[in-house]
Amino acid sequence: MLYLASRSPRRTQLLARLGRPFQALDLEVAEVRATGESAAQYVQRVAADKARAGLAQVLASDPQALVIGADTEVVLDGEVFGKPDGAAHACTMLARLAGRTHEVMTAVVVVGAQVRDSVLVVSQVRFAAMDEQAIAAYVATGEPLDKAGAYAIQGGAERWIEHLSGSYSGVMGLPLYQTDQLLARVGVPVTVTDAGREAAHV
Repeated sequence: MLYLASRSPRRTQLLARLGRPFQALDLEVAEVRATGESAAQYVQRVAADKARAGLAQVLASDPQALVIGADTEVVLDGEVFGKPDGAAHACTMLARLAGRTHEVMTAVVVVGAQVRDSVLVVSQVRFAAMDEQAIAAYVATGEPLDKAGAYAIQGGAERWIEHLSGSYSGVMGLPLYQTDQLLARVGVPVTVTDAGREAAHV
């Protein structure tokens, strides 16, 4: 059985598009960047921590389990922008991103009893200039408050995206092409037709 170690409804919806039945696991993993850890090392470690925690949860009852862990971080000038701790923090983040190009790193890790494989996808996103009033209005919607970097590219922030180079779904939280290739490498077959993907068991 395939499992997704994530509470994120966005990742659940994205993974369902790949035609592989899975079950989402409700778990929480600490996301604290270690001293000296690069942004790429951090996002890959957190994704691996999630996958391993999920495997520990299900392995006894499902020895053949494969678990996906994923993590997405917004990075500007080497600084990792996690989820804001409130509205003021979200406004500060967006003001720093405005008019600049930043990286969005998404790591995906698959683990099983005898399996470990991973991929790191780095996308470049450029925001248009945003004034304080526009930022405050967006933050007031509540959308940025649980998002890395304080924005959802598939939501209200999309109108400020001047340019994206990389994976749109990766910026959302799960790069579909790379995840599909990863799952194929570890032997997870596609068993749901295109028409039935949205009905995949989650």
